[in-house]
Amino acid sequence: MDKATQTMVDNLYKNTGKTLEQWITIVQKENFIKHGEAMNFLKGEHGLTHGFANLIVHKAKGTDAASAENQDDLILKQYAGKEHFKPLYDKLMSEILNFGGDIEIAPKNAYVSLRRKKQFAILQPATKTRFEIGINLKGEAPSGKLEVIKTANAMYSHKINVTDITEIDREVLHWIKAAYDNAG
Repeated sequence: MDKATQTMVDNLYKNTGKTLEQWITIVQKENFIKHGEAMNFLKGEHGLTHGFANLIVHKAKGTDAASAENQDDLILKQYAGKEHFKPLYDKLMSEILNFGGDIEIAPKNAYVSLRRKKQFAILQPATKTRFEIGINLKGEAPSGKLEVIKTANAMYSHKINVTDITEIDREVLHWIKAAYDNAG
């Protein structure tokens, strides 16, 4: 288990009085089919934050990066039917990894989380026609390609939507780098 996840697990027990294993049992007893159903249950019925609920549901379903046998398989799975976005992802990762050697890459089923001391970005082939870059820049005014996320409990504060590798430009990299800097 990576350091950031272990900290969350420790804080989960401190904040709720229940271990991760106890929460997993609670979720599994409900037999939820969809991730969102389990999230709504934990947030609505138990008052958990989005981050804790997401951790528990991923662990309960075995869909977190640590549960995957091969993290590369998780990334390949994300691009099934969206293969045209894989070069875009590869270009972004090539550029982002130049920011510093302290980046933790945490693939999930639907996206890749990028963290330092905290998450600063998410890379996600959201649909067959849109690639979404989620960025944590709380308090930053939207500008240019940067849009504010208006949904409550989102995993990031802003996003940039791109459809083609040519849209990965200085502005996009500037916003990701600003989020990286803020996360350290």
